[in-house]
Amino acid sequence: MFTGITHSQIFVLDQDEALDFYVGKLGLEIHTDADLGFMRWLTVTLPGHPDRQIMLEVPGGPNMSEETARQVRELVTKGATGGSLIFSTDDCRTTYETLRSRGVEFVEEPTERPYGIDCGLRDPFGNSIRFTQPKA
Repeated sequence: MFTGITHSQIFVLDQDEALDFYVGKLGLEIHTDADLGFMRWLTVTLPGHPDRQIMLEVPGGPNMSEETARQVRELVTKGATGGSLIFSTDDCRTTYETLRSRGVEFVEEPTERPYGIDCGLRDPFGNSIRFTQPKA
């Protein structure tokens, strides 16, 4: 049966802007940036973890019609596509301060939870991102 998850996908509206955010601000690394002709295959990973890639995909062909792509772009902008990422960190508050200093805007500050400390932000397109410092 399955041995792992290699790719996850979220919709973005501009792949260059997505790179600026995910690589420039969050500190992820580009894994693959390839022009396939019909689309740009763009994935990022956590540094040192190339086995799990996040695909930054622009809504459109070849998987959807232009009408559907337009609807998906509207939903992305509202943060309503269900696209979300949850990262772990060893120190939620320090990570929060580092990202704030890089211009990342948060929707929720670090908060104590039964499972640890976490906080939330949205990427420039509306996707939900959280990171958690699990309880010891």
